[in-house]
Amino acid sequence: MRAIWKGSVAFGLVNVPVRLYSATGEHEVTLHQVHREDGGRIRYRKFCSIDGEPVEMSDIAKGYETEDGELVVLTDEDFRSLPLSTEREIEVLEFVPVDQVDPILLQKTYYLEPEKSAAKPYALLRGALEQADRVAVVKVALRQRESMAILRVRDKAIVMQTLLWPDEVRAVDFPVLDEEVTVRPQELAMAASLVDSLAADFDPSQYEDRYAGALEAMIQAKVSSGDTQSVPVPPGEETSGDGGGDVVDLLAALQRSVEKARSARGEEPAKAPEEPKKRKSKAS
Repeated sequence: MRAIWKGSVAFGLVNVPVRLYSATGEHEVTLHQVHREDGGRIRYRKFCSIDGEPVEMSDIAKGYETEDGELVVLTDEDFRSLPLSTEREIEVLEFVPVDQVDPILLQKTYYLEPEKSAAKPYALLRGALEQADRVAVVKVALRQRESMAILRVRDKAIVMQTLLWPDEVRAVDFPVLDEEVTVRPQELAMAASLVDSLAADFDPSQYEDRYAGALEAMIQAKVSSGDTQSVPVPPGEETSGDGGGDVVDLLAALQRSVEKARSARGEEPAKAPEEPKKRKSKAS
């Protein structure tokens, strides 16, 4: 794994230098969008809706449209000026019972690895969490955004799980739930009996992604049967193995540049230089 963030956990007067790693990774078969007829990759380019011209990433800013139709353009400099007091620090705010954290708030999970010099304060924080049987509520800035998160212990490692802000959770608004529904005791008892019959200890390893497995098997079957084709190369991107194509393209580009410059000065286009004639070898 490669660390995606480096900072420290501020635990009272204790500072624990740590590295942050993504704790999860989705298992997904990578598929590309291609043209059905020739297999060419489908490409997307960013265009300006005003002048219709393509726009480079360096020329793209972020904008906010007000309710009265005004546009506020925000640049990278604007974002850099915003205060992020927790930019390189995971600040412990309080310790709360784990059952008080609604699972709907949970987002992405990360592992915290201590620096070699911080093994003892890391173990101190881990032990405090285990002994108190609570999770630490923290604030952290990741990817230019401040988030709430919790710290908990998993397999000797401290895990950080980011949380949604309270106003990011939508309220339940289903009028049908306010209607009176009569459930007979016999029906409730039957439902409870069904729950008991399916009761078990949760073991996620017994489940598998059957769709992904079947997709991989289908792709492998096509490969084994020879049902494949060469990856097409768009015109103008062909290159020879010895790099000769690059040289020819460079010479052609230089020739066009010279002709364009001469034309701008009102001069006649220069004649293309003739290739030197090969000398005939003398008969031995």
